[in-house]
Amino acid sequence: MRVPSTVIEVRVKPNCRVSLLEQADGGTWLAQLKSPPVDGKANAELLALVARHFGCRKSAVSIKSGASSRTKRVQVEGGSATVRGE
Repeated sequence: MRVPSTVIEVRVKPNCRVSLLEQADGGTWLAQLKSPPVDGKANAELLALVARHFGCRKSAVSIKSGASSRTKRVQVEGGSATVRGE
């Protein structure tokens, strides 16, 4: 049985004071990250933040596109009903 997955668009702001994930206008998400965008630290923090927010494992979250840009498409396998739009 295949686990349903969803792709969300996330706008990332590195070097912030707090780590925060919130839904923005137009169905996109805004992620404020403490980590700097160096050596993949911000991407790793983003994956952990998305997994914690949607209640799934970190291994169930991956960056589909935009690994080196501020706007990323993140795929979430399973997760809560919030990410699936139920």
